[in-house]
Amino acid sequence: METIPTPVLLGQKALVMGIANEYSIAYGCAKAFRKLGAEIAVTYLNEKSRAYVESLARELEAPIFMPLDVQKKGELEAVFQKIEQQWGKLHIALHSIAFAPRQDLQGGLLDCSAEGFMLAMDVSCHSFVRMARLAAPLMTEGGAMFAMSYYGANKVVPNYNVMGPVKAALEASVRYLAYELGPKGIRVHAISPGPIKTRAAGGLKDFDMMLNEAEAQSPAHDLVDIEDVGFATAYLATPYARRLTGSTFYVDAGLNIMS
Repeated sequence: METIPTPVLLGQKALVMGIANEYSIAYGCAKAFRKLGAEIAVTYLNEKSRAYVESLARELEAPIFMPLDVQKKGELEAVFQKIEQQWGKLHIALHSIAFAPRQDLQGGLLDCSAEGFMLAMDVSCHSFVRMARLAAPLMTEGGAMFAMSYYGANKVVPNYNVMGPVKAALEASVRYLAYELGPKGIRVHAISPGPIKTRAAGGLKDFDMMLNEAEAQSPAHDLVDIEDVGFATAYLATPYARRLTGSTFYVDAGLNIMS
């Protein structure tokens, strides 16, 4: 029989950015937040993706469901205006958005174009900073912000290419934001899951090989799933983690400790 989690996030308001479909890490996090009692605001990229996300938003009983393309001027601001109007406050903000042009992602870093590098940095890293800037004034009761990273930010992972430097910048941004927002009672973390089959991961060359190697090399000899990542992230949003901030948390069956 499934154990019903204690609703330690009851009354909390959580924004989840980056759900693409039922296999998304962001969806695993949103489900965990909801199971622990939080109310969820959900965004979707565009009308094409809405078809995949709308039913998930209904399942999550999300009272706020809005389009968000961080490259489109005003859309991020509109999401936070809606949150302020409807909720008046925010406790959790999760950013699970990343993008690089396929030709730049699948080529080596030497071959990455300046335009592709800047686009990957803007969407995958600076949009998190922009999110934090808008979320912080609404976190009047304190809160937690999360960005999704990967082991390739710290060690070379073949075929991760341009996203390695981009995720390294994201993790550094997390640390600096944790420092700046700490006095406001706002905690900031990077979550670093092991390889998971998501739509975004499908753009990486030889990704199935990465999955097989991760399973073989991790101490647990297993792969993590979106629920593992979701509940680990949800824990960091609870009062149990109130003194933790500025760190990169690995949810990867121990893969990161291996040489």
